Order: sequence, then C-alpha cells, then structure tokens
Amino acid sequence: MKTPILKDKNGLQIMGVGLHWNDVEVGDRFRTLGKTITEADIAMYVAAVGMVEEMFTNVEYIKEVSVIGSRPVPGSLVFCTAEGLLMQSTMQRTGMAFLEADVKVHKPTTAGDTIHVECEVVEARATSKADRGLLRTSNKVVNQRGEVVLTYNPLRMVKTRPAA
Repeated sequence: MKTPILKDKNGLQIMGVGLHWNDVEVGDRFRTLGKTITEADIAMYVAAVGMVEEMFTNVEYIKEVSVIGSRPVPGSLVFCTAEGLLMQSTMQRTGMAFLEADVKVHKPTTAGDTIHVECEVVEARATSKADRGLLRTSNKVVNQRGEVVLTYNPLRMVKTRPAA
C-alpha cells in the first residue's frame, strides 16, 4: 500500500488524505480505529431517521422482552458507524461514489460496544476515465470481544493518484 501524499499550494503535506484506487493492490489489508457506540448515538440516530421502534426507544420494554438483554444498536447504525470510521481514514478527498454493497448482520451490537472495521482489498481497477477507478473491499465490523458483528463488500468509485 502506497502512502498517500498531497501538498497544499504552499508545499505543505496535507495529513489525513484518503487512498486512491491505485494506492492499493488486491490482498492489501488494514483496519480502522475503534468507536464505542453510546446510548446518545442510538438516541440521536433513531430520532434523526425516524426509527422509533420500542426496541430502540423504550428501556423498560427492552428489559421485559429483549432476548439480547440490553439496548440494541440498529444494524443500519452499525453500518453507518463503520462507514464513518472508514471515511475518516481512507476516503478524505479521494472517494467519489458509493456504488453498491451486500450487508449482513451476524451478531447484535449493544450500547457500550466498541467496533472497528477490518478491510481487505478484493478489487482495484481503472475505469474508462483516467481520473477514477473502482475499489471493492471485504469489510468485517468487529467488536471489542473480537466477534464479527457485520460484514459488507462496498464497491466505490475512487480518484486515481495523479502522476508525480
């Protein structure tokens, strides 16, 4: 994996720039930093998207009927959090479009769980336009116990690293 380097108009290196599709090779692997999903994250998410099912909004109901035993995190929030972790570390200024993905939830995530994303590059190729390529990764969302809670395989359109 090549180290992305981008400089501003004064020649200073800009830190945190994402990967270009031609920075990686099939088989490259990496992981993100982690994030703990909090009660506040769940409350804000379900309010923002209107996912007001009692399983996410009523703690007493959760105590009485949940087989999980604690406040569950919506699977879509786990996915969105994973994408946020990847956005911070791999796509700043290089990502162009999220094209598709198959998403599978394997285990519940609950309030207080900490997740990170482990990625393997499974496709990296040019498109018919020289300034962009396609990048597909196989992503595992892993909790603090080492359990895979969600998997997905996004195909993204990503900028090409300009020639030096």
